[in-house]
Amino acid sequence: MRFQILSTRKFLLAVIFAALFSVSISAQDATWQKDLATWRTDHTADLLKPDGWLSLTGLEWLQPGDNPIGSATDNKIHLAASPAHLAILHLEGETVMLNPPPGGFPKDLLVAGAPAEPQSLRAEANNDKVSPHLTIGTLNMYVIRREARFALRIKDSHSPSITGFHGLKWFAPDSSYRVTAKWIPYSPAKTITLVTLVGTNYDEPVPGAAEFTLAGKTFRLEPVVEDAAVAKLFFILRDTTSTTTTYGACRFLYTGFPTNGVDKPGELVLDFNHLENPPCAYTPFSTCPLPPQGNRLPIALPVGEQRYHD
Repeated sequence: MRFQILSTRKFLLAVIFAALFSVSISAQDATWQKDLATWRTDHTADLLKPDGWLSLTGLEWLQPGDNPIGSATDNKIHLAASPAHLAILHLEGETVMLNPPPGGFPKDLLVAGAPAEPQSLRAEANNDKVSPHLTIGTLNMYVIRREARFALRIKDSHSPSITGFHGLKWFAPDSSYRVTAKWIPYSPAKTITLVTLVGTNYDEPVPGAAEFTLAGKTFRLEPVVEDAAVAKLFFILRDTTSTTTTYGACRFLYTGFPTNGVDKPGELVLDFNHLENPPCAYTPFSTCPLPPQGNRLPIALPVGEQRYHD
């Protein structure tokens, strides 16, 4: 009798523990799904910002000498939403000068928030954050540099892509595509050359590799570090869904640093539900990097963001 009572107690305790474990797992899954939904909302909001990627309406490559900008037909760079003659960008060697058009700068043209005046415009290779912005009305413009080439990137807060936005498409969340990878640091870190959709290329540091198992097979992905001051890894990758349901060139995945930093072995969570489209999936005026050969996976990742345009 005593044995039966003990057995019954053990059974009840096992049932209770199993129930508590199930509740814990369910709570974790609910939290994960909530965080994923929040991330999707934030991602959409970023795209729709007045200077987000959906505002991008032009990419005009500068020619040596004068590059007049404005709505008049005699300008090399035609902007329908600007005054007839807005400004002149003069390219000489590696210097881009902002000069006034005949009649002077429009009074409401600002450079980095100040009234426009003749000046050299800073532009560093593949580092657009340092470029001063030229703003007038709904337009927001800045000079970018890709290798030895310079271009004027043009954004409009009332772009057709923003006013005609029809929502993003997503795969259903799937926690089985949230994996813990082994972080393998490179000592020393290596450098990789990334090729872009517009035919340029640039170098980025690769601090290591993330090794993970999915669908019974082991894979490696190499991230780059875009900004040494930010603890973030940037994975540019492609999988077999690119031929059917996701953007053909690639998708992006951003993560934090591994558990022990990038310099030591550790672990790194790769949640492929956070795969997002590159800017070039929304606009032809972006200069997106393509995935390195080792980041082209021979498996499907049916999670994250789907194609924006059919």
